[in-house]
Amino acid sequence: MNNALVLRCEQLGRVYRDGSREVQVLNGVELALRDGEKIAIVGASGSGKSTLLNLLGGLDTPSRGRVMIRGQDLAALGERALCRWRNQHLGFVYQFHHLLPEFDARENVAMPLLIGGAGRRSAWQAAEAVLAQVGMQHRLQHRPGELSGGERQRVAIARALVTQPDCVLMDEPTGNLDPESAEQVLALIDSLSAASTGFIVVTHDPRIAQRMDRTLELRQGALLEQPRAPA
Repeated sequence: MNNALVLRCEQLGRVYRDGSREVQVLNGVELALRDGEKIAIVGASGSGKSTLLNLLGGLDTPSRGRVMIRGQDLAALGERALCRWRNQHLGFVYQFHHLLPEFDARENVAMPLLIGGAGRRSAWQAAEAVLAQVGMQHRLQHRPGELSGGERQRVAIARALVTQPDCVLMDEPTGNLDPESAEQVLALIDSLSAASTGFIVVTHDPRIAQRMDRTLELRQGALLEQPRAPA
């Protein structure tokens, strides 16, 4: 891991309106992620973990503070430029794979490249390469309904990686997987972080958090670093 800063948020806050009442979900969140670093974010249900991920990924707008990816303030970008910046620098993996059921694995993985303007042939070649990286080269033409849960999640990870993003945001990526499939996904995260991709992983599983470099707890709207348990 080097010291290059991938993602930073400063004094991040998010307030929602519930009728005439304001509900403050995040309050002064500070976070920095460096190349190849793996950060786990834990917290009670309803603490704002998914809200935080949406803000970090530019899918929602903060009420105050800012999010920067490679030094670029996301709030300074127009909608089209923001979509392009997300496509180039960020990957997303969710608890549910969100693969398109009518497309096969290669087509699903190639989609971000096609959206970004790549030609079909180069997009398919890149999709095949990253599917091989996650051990799915033998399932290129299988649709999601023909894949196991672990296989679908590996395809979803391949889709997140195909643009070679600086950072991958994951929301409970192993939540629906059996222990063996979950271990495969975690081993994959380990190998990819060694190649300088940064990961922010929201999880409720302490075993997963222990595999990360740092664990931050979201409590009362702020992130607090947790001490590492002895190995």
